[in-house]
Amino acid sequence: MLKVCSFMPAVTQMLYDMGLQEHLYGITFECPPQALKEKKPVVRCILEGKNYTSKQIDVFFSESKKEGKKLYYVDEQALAEIAPDIIFTQDMCDVCQIDTECTAAAVANLDKQPELISISPMGFDDVFQNAVTIAKALDKEEVAYAYLIKLNDRVNHVMDTIIASKAPKKKVLLLEWLEPIYNCGHWIPHQIDFAGGVDMLSNPSGNSGVISWEDILAYNPEVIVIAPCGFSMKRTMTEMHLLLLKDGWNSLEAVQNQQVFITDFDLFTQSSAGTLVDGIELLAGLFHPEVISVPTRLKRKYQKFYDY
Repeated sequence: MLKVCSFMPAVTQMLYDMGLQEHLYGITFECPPQALKEKKPVVRCILEGKNYTSKQIDVFFSESKKEGKKLYYVDEQALAEIAPDIIFTQDMCDVCQIDTECTAAAVANLDKQPELISISPMGFDDVFQNAVTIAKALDKEEVAYAYLIKLNDRVNHVMDTIIASKAPKKKVLLLEWLEPIYNCGHWIPHQIDFAGGVDMLSNPSGNSGVISWEDILAYNPEVIVIAPCGFSMKRTMTEMHLLLLKDGWNSLEAVQNQQVFITDFDLFTQSSAGTLVDGIELLAGLFHPEVISVPTRLKRKYQKFYDY
């Protein structure tokens, strides 16, 4: 049986979702709780266990990048003991997760050289294709197609329901970071679109980036969703004062109508197909509650800010 290490939480999640976790031996410290209970973390980060603010994290990563320092490292002894056949890694973001370059350096001295497969989606369709890539590497391609058919059915149900209702698109702002303020990118604008919204400050199929407060005021969204990468709702709540103190915050339409929502990051910035579909179902319920309800299982994944 092929032995796999996943250096991406999203890949780990999809392996579990597709029932392929028996192949999984090594993971990262950020992987889903079920995997952390059962598998060995081999990827660590120098910020692991720290509770820095958004600003501190941004400064730390920026300075480390300028100095050429790597923030993630591999437990090479643990990796050697596993002796994986395949390592799933990524080249999309060297801030959030370990990249292929760092992974390649870590495996250079292994007796058995594993195959490195980069999973680096840019848009929503790429994430679905990644599921096929993962399963195909394990000679289980048919499992991925069965998995994706069910997910497609759920997305189509959301879209069909909203279209049938003739509900107008909601003007949305989804933030991936609070200090500095980052818009959303990659697959998240597509999630918003499927859920019956549009984020005109986003960057579909591209990197998220810093946006100005002046642009947000001019845009004046109807709905604001706040999902900083890697942050739980509880941690995000501790930094909401950064927005509340902004000039003009109270004048925003979303604020006046109390349409500001805090969500767990994993429905948006973690690119596993299943969690992204969960994110679409959640957003649809937030954007169009008169048409479609947030699934019961997802109600713990968001908090209406002005009900807090």
